[in-house]
Amino acid sequence: MSLDATNWAWKLELNEKPGGSRKPLKRLLLLSLADRAGEDHCCYPSMARLERDTGLERKTVLKIIAELLEEGLIEDTGERKGTTKRVKVYRLMGIHGREMMPNLAPLSPMNSTNNGTTNHANNGTLNSAVNGTQNLPKNLSEESKYKNTWLDVEKLETEVFLANDQISFQALITAPWFERERRAFEIYNQDRLSNVNLMLYHFADWLIHAYSHKYNKRVTHQVTAEQTQSSKTQSMSPKQIHYFAQRLAQHTGFASCYADVGETLAGFSSRVAKLLQDPKQQHAWQSYLSDVGFETKPNTLSVSKP
Repeated sequence: MSLDATNWAWKLELNEKPGGSRKPLKRLLLLSLADRAGEDHCCYPSMARLERDTGLERKTVLKIIAELLEEGLIEDTGERKGTTKRVKVYRLMGIHGREMMPNLAPLSPMNSTNNGTTNHANNGTLNSAVNGTQNLPKNLSEESKYKNTWLDVEKLETEVFLANDQISFQALITAPWFERERRAFEIYNQDRLSNVNLMLYHFADWLIHAYSHKYNKRVTHQVTAEQTQSSKTQSMSPKQIHYFAQRLAQHTGFASCYADVGETLAGFSSRVAKLLQDPKQQHAWQSYLSDVGFETKPNTLSVSKP
């Protein structure tokens, strides 16, 4: 496995064309190729291996490989390996590994380990682990240990997609409870997780669980409760609405409150009938409806004959 190739696969900016493969799937396949790459950034996993690594069907794997070749992210070296000499060898393109990095500049006097300076561990300095210093994670608050160091939104989107492609990632990260759950996750895992990719893997599951079992369930419960209440309140048939709209229009107290100036009795009655189609309005006018002979009982309906 090439660490440079893996880092390249994570950080690579991917395109998503109409009719093409989705970015999370392309990144997943690139990560699988990078995991099989050597220091020369070449790999030759079989189709069966790629299918097992990614969980994708063969036709999907072949489609993504064709797209990666077209975009110049990988190339077919022309070499073939394997027992049958038929497995293609691909090279991952554009990786700037450690062997291509310029030589590092020498240490400045401040950082020299020979002069007893600020960062020297033997002299009780700023970063000395012995003397309890400023920059050690153990001296930071639990939350600040992780701040801006592990939450990679693009990687998190990939993990969420792979775990559950039915949930909108944007709905998760823009939810008002997102920051609350992030803090809870960091505190819960303060002494458990140290690998960034592993944290993102578990945080994706954490968010999906919170969405499915806490917040989304709460919204569903509220909607169901409103629907149940509406079904209980909805107790007037169309004929009853027409009949009691006329009775209400003739009710002196009701008319003095709700009739418009110059409105005819027929027009007022028609307007009241439209409003009575709303169960909430029926509930709001329950006392007036009772005055004109409409009576409600739990799960039953009783109308006093005029």
